[in-house]
Amino acid sequence: MSSIRPAKLADAIAEHIQQLILEGALQPGERLLSERDLSAKLDVSRPSLRDALDKLVGLGMLTTDGNGASYVSESIGRSLRDPLVLLMDDPEARLDCMEFRLVVEAAAAAYAAERASEIDRDLIVERYEAMVAAHERRDVDEIARADAEFHFAIYEASHNLMMLHFMRSLESLLRSNVYLNRKNLFEHRTEGDSQLVEHRAIFDAIMARDPEAARAAAQAHMISTIRTQRAIHEAERRREASIRRLARNDLVAPRARKPRKP
Repeated sequence: MSSIRPAKLADAIAEHIQQLILEGALQPGERLLSERDLSAKLDVSRPSLRDALDKLVGLGMLTTDGNGASYVSESIGRSLRDPLVLLMDDPEARLDCMEFRLVVEAAAAAYAAERASEIDRDLIVERYEAMVAAHERRDVDEIARADAEFHFAIYEASHNLMMLHFMRSLESLLRSNVYLNRKNLFEHRTEGDSQLVEHRAIFDAIMARDPEAARAAAQAHMISTIRTQRAIHEAERRREASIRRLARNDLVAPRARKPRKP
């Protein structure tokens, strides 16, 4: 990190750390360096750093423990995130999440194609190659993890702080959505290589710095996923309805025989 030396040093330090949190460079739950090490890293005095950390604690951006260690607050985004995570057991809510992702990821891919730095592009390459390797191993857990990491690299490369912070606040929700989607596709043997082909189209468009192609590829990927998941969900609903009809005899009393007329 470069040194910080403006007039109101404590405010500038607080703003610098807050910006790192908003950009997702510092994430909820992460522990900061000790006060001594952090002041040396930023090349600022410990009293100024202490004032800055106190300010961030007051804003709810940081928390401290009994030993004086500072952590990025885990409450950031929680009021929005936690109730939504509880909905992920509901297939309809998972489809709603995918419809939301359709809008956001199309925009993120377009922005990434236009704005990504070389560092961003290197990370996207790394995440895409990890996803390819996971596909070759047919490891659904690793595929889901690599899939989510690929999409988060695109959010970061969009250089839209509002989008990145909002999606980071929903990170556990999105990872859950990606995992459940992938698991569902594998269990119903509808995965094949189509998902990887769709991700390749997004990757190629971003690497070619073609915003419209990136937007279209991201939209096509999400529309395909939504269509497949909806078909799986409908098939499951029909199957469950059939099972309930077959089980009705366990709940209904046998009909009494009518007495014969003399």
